[in-house]
Amino acid sequence: MLEVDGLTKRFGTVCAVDSVSFAVARGATAALLGANGAGKTTTMAMILSLVQPSAGRVRIFGRDLATERYALLPRMNFSSPYTDLPHRLTVRENLAVYAKLYGIEDVAGRIEVLAETLDIGAFLKRPTGKLSAGQRTRVALAKALLNEPELLLLDEPSASLDPDTADWARGVIESYRAETGATILLASHNMAEVERLCDDVFVMSGGRIVESGTPAGLIERHGRATLEEVFLEIVRGTTCLDQAAQ
Repeated sequence: MLEVDGLTKRFGTVCAVDSVSFAVARGATAALLGANGAGKTTTMAMILSLVQPSAGRVRIFGRDLATERYALLPRMNFSSPYTDLPHRLTVRENLAVYAKLYGIEDVAGRIEVLAETLDIGAFLKRPTGKLSAGQRTRVALAKALLNEPELLLLDEPSASLDPDTADWARGVIESYRAETGATILLASHNMAEVERLCDDVFVMSGGRIVESGTPAGLIERHGRATLEEVFLEIVRGTTCLDQAAQ
């Protein structure tokens, strides 16, 4: 479903992403992990065709993103609590704008389905800028599901949510994948979330993938009790190696 081959992005003298390669199977959920500045967001931005790679390529559904982006992007979507929707528009207005951009025929009907699924009906008429952080996260997820994407990219899907609502949101993501067969790539700092949702994990440090495997496989390989312990070992170890190399 998703193939990333030698993906590289340089900003001047800084190499933010350095020859990253990985693949995500159809219907699987995979995670990009790493400390802040590891290159996760830049990698996602290149997969979304928001940032042009300095080198490498992305293939989605077996097709080259560089040459067929307008055919591929309608089959994808993205959610991040750190990307704001227009504050003055109501939640319904924001969702309607995006639904029309994606060419959805029954806009009102699709919004009502998502309002029930994601429990956002109570504030559809409220200006988006007046929502709490947790409410904005749920609206961002609703926006991401508008076109029933075959490839869904999620950046911190449970950020700003209380534990109960975060658990509910993970259930929504699991149900969506089970019902549609969608492929999901997420970035998260919540290791318990990654253990629950993900089939595969790619750990980034310094713009490179330094470890990969299934959550259970990584835990066993590193002799740790949890994925969080594995993550800390990898990130702290690679940071020390980078500092020594400098």
